[in-house]
Amino acid sequence: MGLLNDETFAKCKKGVKVINCARGGIIDEEALLRALESGQCGGAGLDVFEEEPPKNLSLVKHPNVVCCPHLGASTHEAQGRCGKDIANQIVDMVKGRSLVGVINAQALSHAMAPETKPWIHLGEALGSLAKAWAGQGQMKVQVTTLGTFLKNAGNCVATAVMVGLLKGDFKNHVNLINASLFAKEAGLTITTKHSNSMPGSPMNVCALEISTPRGSHKLLGSVQADIPVLLELDGATFGHVVPLKGNLLIYKAVQNSQTLPSVIGVLASAGIQIESYNVSAVLDGEQWSILSIASLLVDLNPLRQYVKMVTQLAI
Repeated sequence: MGLLNDETFAKCKKGVKVINCARGGIIDEEALLRALESGQCGGAGLDVFEEEPPKNLSLVKHPNVVCCPHLGASTHEAQGRCGKDIANQIVDMVKGRSLVGVINAQALSHAMAPETKPWIHLGEALGSLAKAWAGQGQMKVQVTTLGTFLKNAGNCVATAVMVGLLKGDFKNHVNLINASLFAKEAGLTITTKHSNSMPGSPMNVCALEISTPRGSHKLLGSVQADIPVLLELDGATFGHVVPLKGNLLIYKAVQNSQTLPSVIGVLASAGIQIESYNVSAVLDGEQWSILSIASLLVDLNPLRQYVKMVTQLAI
């Protein structure tokens, strides 16, 4: 902002010409107007402004300034052609044809495929689940896809994981196209890899590993009947797959027959109904429990006297 201002104009040769077709605000418009009036700036060409459309017309109406709208395709003919091109590209994408001149075309093609969408939902759900523990800040993320089906769709799944990890952190909506950029801005280090198979693992699964200063977690998920499911959490497998949808309450506790009744009591006191319950295998005397509940709990503190770790999220 203000890269060209009174100070920088003073350093230029008298009569300097300025063209800005990059971003509005790079030039201090008041400083430019002063330079034009004094003759320090001999002329300017602008198609971007600090405010679009500009309300202060002093600069636009100056005799030594040439202005045009930010949108290049601003004529009636150009607008008609743009509309026709976009309509044709949408038809081509739906019919599986090649997309000419489209950025991220490959990602869009895979994302639009009906068989890929449940896996995108899985990636986003795993990312949201990981974020519930990790919070914000520096994070290393490893996304591993397994299975021949995910060989081509794996990049979409990894990007969907980023969407889940970043959802709600930015004013602008995070999606499959801009997630990589937002991840970089947020300081996330993300690596991906694919394997056609792995001994002991079911075919077509997505593994997510996150490492933060607060600790690390590993999640293993898949898709069953077009529904994203959780298979494993930190090495502990679930006897029944856990559907990753709705409101989920997740906690880790020492194996104890009194823990579940205590948790149910807290939920009952808050007027929250339990819809389903899943428990993992016991590892080192502890196990994970996941409850599908009708609504999220306002205060988790009453649960912390019974469990070691607890979080909740809506998917």
